Amino acid sequence: MPLANVMARLRDPDTGCPWDIEQDFASIAPYTIEEAYEVADAIERNDMAALRDELGDLLLQVAFHSRMAEQAGHFSLQDVIDGITQKMIRRHPHVFGEGTKREDGHAQWEAIKAAERAEKEPDSSALAGVAIALPALLRAEKLQKRAARTGFDWPDTNGAIAKIVEELDEVQGAATPAEREEEVGDLLFAVVNLARHLKIDPEVALRGGNAKFDRRFRVMEEIAGDAFAALTLDEKEALWQRAKRAEAPA
Repeated sequence: MPLANVMARLRDPDTGCPWDIEQDFASIAPYTIEEAYEVADAIERNDMAALRDELGDLLLQVAFHSRMAEQAGHFSLQDVIDGITQKMIRRHPHVFGEGTKREDGHAQWEAIKAAERAEKEPDSSALAGVAIALPALLRAEKLQKRAARTGFDWPDTNGAIAKIVEELDEVQGAATPAEREEEVGDLLFAVVNLARHLKIDPEVALRGGNAKFDRRFRVMEEIAGDAFAALTLDEKEALWQRAKRAEAPA
């Protein structure tokens, strides 16, 4: 396997690259996360050439971790590939098995995942296995979905909206920085809950909000030029409304 061989050369203690040799799982993990986000960015921009390159960078991360694990006597890249291949076959009996309906596929997937967790997880909670290191928005959504499977969920959006109002009141009533931080966290968690009820991906929604702010703020800067920083807040707000109107459909 050429990529595995490249990583073996890079990590060779005698003839490899000094930087690659000194890395460990913890030092490489941030690069792995960064590459996954760059894959998502290429998809967002519909840039297929960039996507090809970024997928290669992400694959390199898999090879890097696998090589370090192999050197420590744990597993190899081939073990990783074999493992995911077997998992996909095992979790898709409606495709690779017999006597199952394709429309039952998602339910079977979840049931098989739950059984696998039960085998290897000492934690019997419905929330077991939701990784702590996930991005906070994604982890909030996953925790809520797990809880919802047990019946712990609002029946409709009304409860989710009321919870947001309640949490906002608690933010306003917080007396210390620590309390404010805690209450803002509760507020964000409640907003994710509303997004889930509306079948909106909160990460996608926030990315859209970020892009909108970036776009409108740049229009404000372009209109005002070098005088932008010296404008009053009211003047900047007027520019914001102007940028907003410019985006409105005719």
